[in-house]
Amino acid sequence: MSKNDTILRFDEVSFSYGYNKPILDEVDFSIRRGSKTTIMGQNGAGKSTIFGLITGHHKPDSGQVSFVKGISIAISRQVIPRHEMNLTVREFFEKCFNEKIYDIEPRIEKILEVVHLSAPQDRIVKTFSGGQQARLLLASALIQNPDLLLLDEPTNNLDKEGIEHLTDFLKNYKKTCIVISHEADFLNSFTDGVLYLDVFTHKVEQYVGNYFDVVEQIKLRIEKENRKNAQLSKQIQENKDKANFFANKGGKMRLVAKRMREKVEEMEEDKVDIRREDKPIRHFVIPSQKDLTGVIFSINSYKTIKNHRATNHKCNISLKKNTHLLLKGPNGIGKSSLLESIANKTATGIKIADNVKIGYYRQDFSTLNFEDTVFNSLMSVMDDKDEEKMRSVAAGFLITGDVIYIKIGDLSEGQKGLVSFIRLILQKPGLLILDEPTNHINFRHLPVIAEALNKYDGAMIIVSHVPDFIKKIRIDETLDLGK
Repeated sequence: MSKNDTILRFDEVSFSYGYNKPILDEVDFSIRRGSKTTIMGQNGAGKSTIFGLITGHHKPDSGQVSFVKGISIAISRQVIPRHEMNLTVREFFEKCFNEKIYDIEPRIEKILEVVHLSAPQDRIVKTFSGGQQARLLLASALIQNPDLLLLDEPTNNLDKEGIEHLTDFLKNYKKTCIVISHEADFLNSFTDGVLYLDVFTHKVEQYVGNYFDVVEQIKLRIEKENRKNAQLSKQIQENKDKANFFANKGGKMRLVAKRMREKVEEMEEDKVDIRREDKPIRHFVIPSQKDLTGVIFSINSYKTIKNHRATNHKCNISLKKNTHLLLKGPNGIGKSSLLESIANKTATGIKIADNVKIGYYRQDFSTLNFEDTVFNSLMSVMDDKDEEKMRSVAAGFLITGDVIYIKIGDLSEGQKGLVSFIRLILQKPGLLILDEPTNHINFRHLPVIAEALNKYDGAMIIVSHVPDFIKKIRIDETLDLGK
């Protein structure tokens, strides 16, 4: 079978989550053997749903998903499910196979080397950092040696070294791969085609070319559509004015007016639906807690983890109002553990001023109750239960309509991130703690989020492995756990 043969095809596939949540509408596309394809689309458009249809986790409402006979498929998911967090490493990998694998231990050792992760096989999954869990997820797909590899946000939580290693791996990967990611430079390094999922029309457009070329093609097409619509709008208004003029003349002129109105209707139908999802979230401000004075947060000692051993360190950092701290270090060093202990006020060597309200953005969204509706989750953090204000803020993050009544657990990972930011705005914290706030978020939204964090005037502690994002934020103090 040649490289150009189709390995996967969607034929008029439609899918919805119940009556009120259509995702795909008669979607057609095909994937060539050996190709490396990116799926683009707004948070909540249904990118991960496409993966679910490919793996068989979802069934189409209509249409057909077809594969080359005998093809094997494996997926690297965005996050490790909560019910798998208490598994050992060995048990986690055993779940990747339907049958018992008798040489599983050496295979695990080999695949952990591939993703640059050293860990005993009896270690519990939940004890790994977010970046280490990302490597476990990737390894869980690679150990299956699939014909079709699906990667869902594989760079989330990975440090610079991890992203570089994954990039090199994909460049040299000989089999077929489909990737969902918001990291533009990462995608452009290996992509040879793009599937563009429109959240409003529920259609998929297929493009050939590297990532940046396709983004430019889409940009030019949108500009062309805007120009066409502007021209039609002008002609429509001119014809409406003429129709009104002739209608007032009476007699045969009314027939002329009728024909002109019919022409207006035809031109209205010719107008193109612009990709509304290409607009970013609205610019926003995270208000800080009022009456903040003096030192809000101070740290004089902390722990790091290296080679499974804890080491104590001394430091002397204080944060006052309008002071931002960047926490740096490689995956597994203990950044998320330190942030969690700060947020829970359980860390030794750390002091938080009395009555300071803490806003905590966790990379795994475990501060959210997945059984809550978005409505209840947002209202619960407001001191003054102002529904109109809540809905206004949510609309700025594209959380509108029926989405407000969906359970948190049913949102996409990107939408959970947006809901987390809305909660911070409504909460008005004095100390803002952010653990990888770019994960899962559409890249179009990131400049807006960076601007808001840059302007935040309370005390802030942030962890991020995205240098371009951090460059846009004012950093006053840096604590490098890797030194």
